[in-house]
Amino acid sequence: MPYGQISAATALDKNITVTTLRKMKQTGEKFVTVALYDAPMAAMAQQTGVEVLLVGDSLGMTVLGYKTTIPVTMEQMIYHVEAVARGNDKSLIMGDLPFMTYATPQQALDNAARIMRAGANMVKLEGGEWLAETVQMLTQRGIPVCAHLGLTPQSVNIFGGFRAQGKTAAEAEKIFYDAQLLDEAGADLLVLECVPVALAKRITENVSMPTIGIGAGRDTDAQVLVINDILGLTPQPPKFSKNFLKEAGDIPSALLKYADDVKKGVFPSDEHTFG
Repeated sequence: MPYGQISAATALDKNITVTTLRKMKQTGEKFVTVALYDAPMAAMAQQTGVEVLLVGDSLGMTVLGYKTTIPVTMEQMIYHVEAVARGNDKSLIMGDLPFMTYATPQQALDNAARIMRAGANMVKLEGGEWLAETVQMLTQRGIPVCAHLGLTPQSVNIFGGFRAQGKTAAEAEKIFYDAQLLDEAGADLLVLECVPVALAKRITENVSMPTIGIGAGRDTDAQVLVINDILGLTPQPPKFSKNFLKEAGDIPSALLKYADDVKKGVFPSDEHTFG
């Protein structure tokens, strides 16, 4: 199908908000998230019906050539949030706060305000129990928060690499506990990265906020992939990724295929998850 026809048939017709996503969770309709970093891709994602755009600090590895996300700065995040916001006016835009920019609630508030002014509709923070006070402070002041549990890339030096989390009973219980605590603190979304399928399902069924999985099975309320993985641009793609461009043939069709497979529960399959 030509790009123009894809756009006309699938483009978002209304602004996506936190309320929209909560209603989708309640009705069992899955939503689609893509991590991307520039205006043209943001426009294409809107035209292919992607509900949530994550401007992730993954840009450190996918765009800037770093080995981890840790060197990414606030200035770099703001630059890319502004670019994505210029290309998209209907998808919900989520911006990461990078490493050591939210170590205290006040620091988080100051930097979250900068990301929101740049065009984000929500901020994303990595961490569990220790973030509960910060989440409460931000949400009470009008800043929606997406929490992030499991494999949190900013903690790569603690984990000893990019490794799946929650594989032991104790680890799983801690992640489940943290998810409930962050839900109670007011978090609006939760990313679950590289955790066992059963744990992701249990969390999704026991928190009020929608969950977004990446390497966490198909039972979450949504899925997220990095645009580089969708388009086959990653030299050594992670287990949870899939090259949709190879199957679809062009970029808009690849985004459309990814979105359609998520909505239908076809992606992720068992090969993209952790037991």
